[in-house]
Amino acid sequence: MDLELFIIVRLMAVGACFLLLTILIAGSVRLSLKIPLAGLVIGAAAYLVNADTLFDPLLMTGRLIDLASLSTPFWIWLFARELYERAAPLWLLALIAALYLTGWAIAHFIDTENGVGFYIIHILSLTLVIDLMIVSISGLKDDLVQRRRLIRIYLPVLIGLQSGGILIHELIYGTDPTIMAQTVNGLMVFAVILFAGIALLRTDATLLVETDSQKHDKPREHDLSPSESVLKDRLNAMMVEGDYRETGLTIQSLAKKLATPEHRLRGLINGKLGHRNFSSFLNGYRINEAKEKLADRELVDLPILTIAMDLGYNSLAPFNRAFRSEAGMTPSDFRKQAIDQK
Repeated sequence: MDLELFIIVRLMAVGACFLLLTILIAGSVRLSLKIPLAGLVIGAAAYLVNADTLFDPLLMTGRLIDLASLSTPFWIWLFARELYERAAPLWLLALIAALYLTGWAIAHFIDTENGVGFYIIHILSLTLVIDLMIVSISGLKDDLVQRRRLIRIYLPVLIGLQSGGILIHELIYGTDPTIMAQTVNGLMVFAVILFAGIALLRTDATLLVETDSQKHDKPREHDLSPSESVLKDRLNAMMVEGDYRETGLTIQSLAKKLATPEHRLRGLINGKLGHRNFSSFLNGYRINEAKEKLADRELVDLPILTIAMDLGYNSLAPFNRAFRSEAGMTPSDFRKQAIDQK
């Protein structure tokens, strides 16, 4: 492939990176997304300038650019996790950062011949790409935000082709890919940057600008159409009957019970009732009933696992997570506090 085309593709992608970074800095994207997005853009730009060609890899400047380039999959993974409201714990972020720094330090300062640092970084990056794809796809059915559902479909494809493709290529053939491989990868980076740029230029408050403290969109029940009002009444009646206790209940099965199209039910629960995920809608009912049972002195010896199973949870762990998220404490702590106050 012509070298000039390779250079043109890379320059286009680098220019897109700096344009996106400018938009990002000047925009109102929330901080928890702005940081990983900035890291993604800087890392992609560092990869595209081809540190081995433009900077001496033995000098600190070249080494730092290499570090920024190698960290790109981490920033992509962190951005997706934040966007999907599946933030990773701080200890995991610290561990990943430490592994990246360790691999980079081994590759540049300790073992420059055997490639130990190279494999640490690439296997770690490939693991993050796989996790991103799993999190994107596994949360698709539960997600009620339509634009984010689309991102869950397209982002894994782009990232899988770009980051996953180049990581596998380098693990097999090393870090000296052909002009063809570099040009194809440059085009994929350009596509990822354009994808992020479109998201920023068409800012959606429910995706990017919402503050970290907000858990749901603001309900707009006063804007209900006549058909939505009827559907809401039928939905409420079904919840009063206790259908939320059904194990494995999905929005698809609930829509079927209500004899309504799934997209209408999604629009009602998300757009008008203010829930971003179907699980949060169910948890509102389930955790309220759990609180009543945990505070009931007559049920003080009823195992928490039994309560969880009766409310539709498959095991204790998801119930504990949901309860802590809603009540700010564990079920056992809530029971102790409620019983002691009576």
